[in-house]
Amino acid sequence: MTIHSTSRRWALTGFAALTVAALAGCAGGNGGSTDGSTGGSDEPDKFTVLTANENQALEDQLQMLADGACAEENAAMPIEHQKTAQADTVQKVTLLASQNALPQHFIAGTDMVRPTGDLGAAGLVADYEDVLGDAFSNILPAAASTVKNVYGQMVSLPYQYNLEGIWYNKTIFDEVGIDEPQTYDELLAAADALQAAGYQPLTTAGADGWPMTRLMGMYIFRNAGPDAMAKIKDGSAKLTDPEYVAGAAALQDLATAGYFGTGFQTMDGGTSTAQFLTGKAAMKYDGSWLLSAINDDSQDEIGAENIGFMPFPAVEGGAGDINQWAANAGAAMAANAKTIGPKTEAWFSCIAENYGTQALETAGIVSGFQVNGDVADVAPATKMVQEKVADIDETVLWFEALFDAKTNSLASTNGSLLVSGDMSPEDYMTALQSSIDAAQ
Repeated sequence: MTIHSTSRRWALTGFAALTVAALAGCAGGNGGSTDGSTGGSDEPDKFTVLTANENQALEDQLQMLADGACAEENAAMPIEHQKTAQADTVQKVTLLASQNALPQHFIAGTDMVRPTGDLGAAGLVADYEDVLGDAFSNILPAAASTVKNVYGQMVSLPYQYNLEGIWYNKTIFDEVGIDEPQTYDELLAAADALQAAGYQPLTTAGADGWPMTRLMGMYIFRNAGPDAMAKIKDGSAKLTDPEYVAGAAALQDLATAGYFGTGFQTMDGGTSTAQFLTGKAAMKYDGSWLLSAINDDSQDEIGAENIGFMPFPAVEGGAGDINQWAANAGAAMAANAKTIGPKTEAWFSCIAENYGTQALETAGIVSGFQVNGDVADVAPATKMVQEKVADIDETVLWFEALFDAKTNSLASTNGSLLVSGDMSPEDYMTALQSSIDAAQ
């Protein structure tokens, strides 16, 4: 599941827009909360898990744990799988909450589990730091940072963990004499050198919109600091402030300089990936989900051993840090705070201790869990990304992560006007800020 599917906004339907008060009423009696207390006397006999139809891999991995490393926990509390269409998640979970029937572990909409969301405000989602206790050490610092950045609290487990950065062709870099750029000015110098040597410096899927806004967003995080977009959400900064407009200008300049090549505005993700993996472009900003293509010999003509992965470089004088990678941890997978008990806690602890190793070894899945022990036969590129995840302490979100749905869409739509020069950086940011203000 890619970042642009898992991070999309979960639109509340009229049915799903139940009041927080109504949901809070369902949490009476032994209701749990995110204030450090978990558990009640209502722990069920089954470890019920609600996942999306589109994410069969998660169900498969949890069942594998039930049959193997977590067999003891499963014997005490057998796992029971439930499914929902991802698009129906908010409606499904809201209905279950209203019926006092939330599973022990369930997919949820992003806004629902935030402190001010329907489930968060009603105390219906548990904080995994409390649930896991000592086993929380199996959550990688980078993953914990990302979950808290997205949801405002530790209310999801990082079964899927994606880093975003710049993939690059080592062979071309060596030929042109380029080292990994550490600053944005060095990145521009590298692009000039690549262009002069006859290589397209960057490829981007302009038709998808988000690959371009990711570049702009990363410039903003490096320039304004890791809390740049949180400040936009809380109103302490505006997108029309100079350090934010500079990000739009940087993206426009990349396009104007020709670094994306020709036809990039109508290029889709598959074509952009092919440009990179066939050696026609030297760099591609993308997420670690690109590993599926890199590890596919039918797509990767340049060889996985010739591909590097680096963070977006630092902006000189900026408040951000090159070590703050952009990341996401997939759709929220929450715990029912009302019905947690010792058997449920034992299940979650077993997942935390074993999922990372099993998923990497059996399916090549990069997660936000520790890999405990040696894992054999992992593709080198996948191993490289997992090792980078393990070394990261702090992450940032993507540009649109905290936007409302309309502003999110506008960022991509107007992005094409920005890179074509038909909209100025100032006008681009003014339009987005106006949309944010209108949604409040």
